[in-house]
Amino acid sequence: MLYGLSLLAGIGLLFLGGEALIRGAVASAQRMGVSPLLTGLVVVGFGTSAPELVVSVDAALRQQPDIAVGNIVGSNIGNILLILGLCAAICPMTVQPLALRRDGVVVVAASVLFIVLSWGGALGVWQALLLLTSLAAYLVWAYRTERSVPQPAGEMHSAEAEEVSAVPTSTGMIITALVVGLGMLIGGSQLLLYGAIGLAQAVGISQAVIGLTIVAVGTSLPEMAVSVIAALRRHADVAVGNILGSNIFNVLGILGISALLQPLPIAARVGQFDQWVMLGSASLLLFLYTGMRLSRGEGAALLAGYGAYIALSFTVF
Repeated sequence: MLYGLSLLAGIGLLFLGGEALIRGAVASAQRMGVSPLLTGLVVVGFGTSAPELVVSVDAALRQQPDIAVGNIVGSNIGNILLILGLCAAICPMTVQPLALRRDGVVVVAASVLFIVLSWGGALGVWQALLLLTSLAAYLVWAYRTERSVPQPAGEMHSAEAEEVSAVPTSTGMIITALVVGLGMLIGGSQLLLYGAIGLAQAVGISQAVIGLTIVAVGTSLPEMAVSVIAALRRHADVAVGNILGSNIFNVLGILGISALLQPLPIAARVGQFDQWVMLGSASLLLFLYTGMRLSRGEGAALLAGYGAYIALSFTVF
């Protein structure tokens, strides 16, 4: 019971901390005159991935690589199958294919890069540097192309920044939001890892499974909140853009930072099963849009796919 309560408390703090950090960061960017494009692309994209960052870095430093890696792989699977499926089930989503072309391809490419780099059984320093270099190249490429010739993908990321509401207005409130948000993230990660590791040991489940499922869903709550609210407001491009940006940052940024701080061995089940599910779900995103519309039926199919993945995680694998 103690481990379960710690797990729930950690998830709650991560969610609240992530929300506070996003709002404080967006307000800071607006104060500094940062463009809506860059705010959506970097601040919102990285902000919603802040819980994954804190938890994976903390797990890596604690010598818990299965949770560090499982959190990222599981989050990317859940972002597409669970969150996007939930959004479509709430409201059919009409999107612009051109808005998906660049970032959708980058999500697939990042998944392939992860599989190639982890082929040797671990992510070390040079793999981490390659991941971080790829992220920097993507950000520079995206920003320059959008500045020269505005495209639907850029409009999508600009809309992400505008979607974040109730941002603090005064300098004191901005600093408070950033400090409190960061403190909640750090405290939440400590509680989450304590509960997750203890629960895994108590019930005899591997840390990889806990990281890929419970921890991954818990750290994805900010993405879920932003995307579901956007879906309810009929802003489908924002919901999809948030998922794409988060998945790119998760693999290229967070795994890169974590592996740079501490080499990350890849669990056997991740190499045999989960990384292929991550690649499959990312690839599915490119072909899912029939008539530029994600229907309720397709959303239900995504949710069913996630249910099957969870069932296989706790049984076969």
